[in-house]
Amino acid sequence: MIAVIDYGIGNLRSAEKALLHLGADARLTADATEIARADQVVLPGVGAFGACMQALRASGLEAAAKEAATDGRPFLGICIGMQMLFDASDEAPGVAGLGVVPGRVTRLPSTVRLPQIGWNTIEVVDGSRLGARLPDPAWLYFVHAFAPEPDDDAVVAASCDYGRRFAAAVEAGPVWATQFHPEKSGATGLRLLQNFVEARVGAT
Repeated sequence: MIAVIDYGIGNLRSAEKALLHLGADARLTADATEIARADQVVLPGVGAFGACMQALRASGLEAAAKEAATDGRPFLGICIGMQMLFDASDEAPGVAGLGVVPGRVTRLPSTVRLPQIGWNTIEVVDGSRLGARLPDPAWLYFVHAFAPEPDDDAVVAASCDYGRRFAAAVEAGPVWATQFHPEKSGATGLRLLQNFVEARVGAT
């Protein structure tokens, strides 16, 4: 079973619907016990880093989310759900992230129109399981003005250029995350979600 964490902010159901479309047993849930029992966990997010972290904490699901992202189960963060895995964000100074992936979220340059809204291509790192069997070029749908900067480049699974080169996806063992929205990215996004559905516990 794939638990999609429902912490009461944004359109969280779209990720659940995309996984159900693939035939997965996906459930939008605000039950920490159900999250703990899930085989795989998804943390979506839309809006702002500070508001999402506040909502996650207010829901009482922060501990369940962090445990799911650190206990070896396949875990997928989407958009702000990706950013929340990092230590902090310049969008919300003083608000701590989950601290699962070392690094910080920073603003994209003012030399480009912000936020980036629309389709852009990503460059997938060779050997990435997250990006396996994606087309080349792979077009994905983005909505963001901030992007993560991991401390360790080795976790970058895909990069994108918009004002600067940034980590469009990260892959740290069973923890995967995307700055783009795979659930809004047509067949290419569904292919990536299928890769996640097929991920196995304990994979590295």
